[in-house]
Amino acid sequence: MTEELEQERELWERWSLQVDKGQTPTRVDKFIAEHMPDTSRNRVQMAAEAGNVWVNGRPVASNHKVRPLDTVQVLLDHEPRDTHIEPEDIPLDIVYEDDQLLVVNKPAGLVVHPGHGNWSGTLLNALAWYFRDNAAFDINNPDIGLVHRIDKDTSGLLLVAKTPMAKALLARQFFEHTTERTYNALVWGTFAEENGTVEGALGRDNRDRTIYRVWDPEDNPLAKPAVTHWRVLERFPYVTLVECRLETGRTHQIRVHMRHIGHPLFADEKYGGREILKGLRTQKYSQYIHNCFDLCPRQALHAKTLGFTHPTTGERLFFDSDWAPDFAALIDKWRSYQTNTLV
Repeated sequence: MTEELEQERELWERWSLQVDKGQTPTRVDKFIAEHMPDTSRNRVQMAAEAGNVWVNGRPVASNHKVRPLDTVQVLLDHEPRDTHIEPEDIPLDIVYEDDQLLVVNKPAGLVVHPGHGNWSGTLLNALAWYFRDNAAFDINNPDIGLVHRIDKDTSGLLLVAKTPMAKALLARQFFEHTTERTYNALVWGTFAEENGTVEGALGRDNRDRTIYRVWDPEDNPLAKPAVTHWRVLERFPYVTLVECRLETGRTHQIRVHMRHIGHPLFADEKYGGREILKGLRTQKYSQYIHNCFDLCPRQALHAKTLGFTHPTTGERLFFDSDWAPDFAALIDKWRSYQTNTLV
């Protein structure tokens, strides 16, 4: 990521501070979290990954150390606006809830967090409504709420903390990779092996800032190490149902890693999966694939399982979710196709 490419983006300053003369060298994510109101270190790290944390006029990684008289900025890709989250009556599928946390099964199409282009109608707006009569739960407090995220068009399990202690302890489990998370994905192509591992650092694509790619860390120091383990669950003609287990939880990780090894997620428009990549050159097959795209008009990815240690009881909890209706219908359609082609 070059400075010239960064400067092509129109950015707005959200926050700026000059480092004090007596400041000892400190990680920039820690420095900002300590000085910027209503934020957290995790959110600062996400901003740094997006290239929005700058020191002395250049984007830096979250582990960059600031020094006396450095100018530290947090920049936005959009004009600043009020980010207060208002309650909205949006149905929630609550899988589990106690006094410390809840687990939600998110439908595809629901944005998790308000942001540019999606300031309402999000999961956080739904949570604000769900807890509207609970004075102890303020969704605008960054010390509680979502512990991790999944993409808008990915369905499945999400973990929400109801207390600051629960969020801190659960977030540490994600940071230390002691959670258990598996996803089910329908991908293009067939595999010679039954399982494998993809390792590749992820960072934004310089040509399209809305997507990510695998980088050589020497070419992009902002790229984050990422590891995805996969195994075949079910084979069909031209596509494969796989389980992906995350060691890390980077943005678009499964989508990018699967494309990197030549198996884009089915119907994933951003990463080349909404094209006929495998199969027959017939009108009938082409119509079949487009019917599949209509049936599941988003990347075929579902956050299937989630395991973690309860922050107060120490009990190991594990949750398994049913496929979203469109994902289930898509798999059924491929099972029917396979049966009919073998007759």
